[in-house]
Amino acid sequence: MEINIQSIHFNITEKLQAFIDKKLDKLNKSYEEIQSIEIILKVEKPTVALNKIASISVKILGNTLFVEKTCSTFEESLDLCIDSIKVQLGKIKSKQRGY
Repeated sequence: MEINIQSIHFNITEKLQAFIDKKLDKLNKSYEEIQSIEIILKVEKPTVALNKIASISVKILGNTLFVEKTCSTFEESLDLCIDSIKVQLGKIKSKQRGY
């Protein structure tokens, strides 16, 4: 699985990198057919409370899933994104079982 992380308007910390790695390991264990994941983290309007945007694009065989969330911390944004991706992957898995 290929992982690409981009941080826009800030430098990613080791703590945030470790958090992302931990979450993606869990995601990869639940769905083994993930080809690549692209994460884009950006800060917009630093004076606003809800200014941390995380977007995740997951490529699997025949599909690309995309989620974008805005929260006050990157950890919260990433949690919400990964939860949404898990739901989408679950739907795809159940469709594949039906065939």
